[in-house]
Amino acid sequence: MSIQANDLKRGMHVYYNSAPCRVLEVEIRSPGKGRAFVQVKLRNILDGTQREVKFSTADQVDEAAIETREMDYLYSDAEGAIFMDSESYEQMTLSDSVLGEAKPWLAEHMKCWVELLEGSPIGVTLPKSVEVTVRQAEATMKGQTAAKQNKPAVLENGVSIQVPSFVESGQKIRVDPTEKRYLERVK
Repeated sequence: MSIQANDLKRGMHVYYNSAPCRVLEVEIRSPGKGRAFVQVKLRNILDGTQREVKFSTADQVDEAAIETREMDYLYSDAEGAIFMDSESYEQMTLSDSVLGEAKPWLAEHMKCWVELLEGSPIGVTLPKSVEVTVRQAEATMKGQTAAKQNKPAVLENGVSIQVPSFVESGQKIRVDPTEKRYLERVK
């Protein structure tokens, strides 16, 4: 199925030079003179290379048929991460290259959405929020809480993010894993 270049959105999958690609960024630019164009950042799903491409707003782009299946993350071993289909209970092993930046966020029995291209896994979509414990956060000095400030913190999964100054080591927080952004404290 073909779509117009100006209808591309972040997260879509398209074919570029006969290779399936994920759309990372889309920006429609209209210079003072000349026609508007669409600047797109693509990541080749097969080899991981990234490139920026310019399309005319009227260009047609072939959309890649990606199947998404809800799966439960079970555990990881030397070969990769093991997922189980929620409906058929069949298991699938995903390599670290397929997991990408999702790997540190995986927790036992987490529901994820595995993306398949022609039956082969190509990526994982995590839930919108994940609960994690803060392993290390800088201490807050008395009186510093008046102004809204962020400080660096290291989470139990090893990921570093910015958190509000009132968050302390050992607290459980909710984080958006795709943007690595603090959402709220877990009560």
